[in-house]
Amino acid sequence: MHANGENMAGKAKQDDEMRDHYDFSGGVRGKYAARYTEGTNVVVLAPDVAEVFPDSIAVNEALRTLVRMSAKTVRVKVAPKNA
Repeated sequence: MHANGENMAGKAKQDDEMRDHYDFSGGVRGKYAARYTEGTNVVVLAPDVAEVFPDSIAVNEALRTLVRMSAKTVRVKVAPKNA
């Protein structure tokens, strides 16, 4: 129970109501959806990985480091053994 005596379910239902001063009657559904998807690449991290990276800046820096390290790795081709 909250300090004012309301339980969580009652509060959630009360907060779910649209306030009178909001007017979306002239709105266009999905107006910016295409623009958003063009510049966004959403990736869902596993919970254990998300614990290590607090935000997208940390994730991007880790990936940039991985790319730099990968570019510096010398890959040597091994000739197949003749039997």
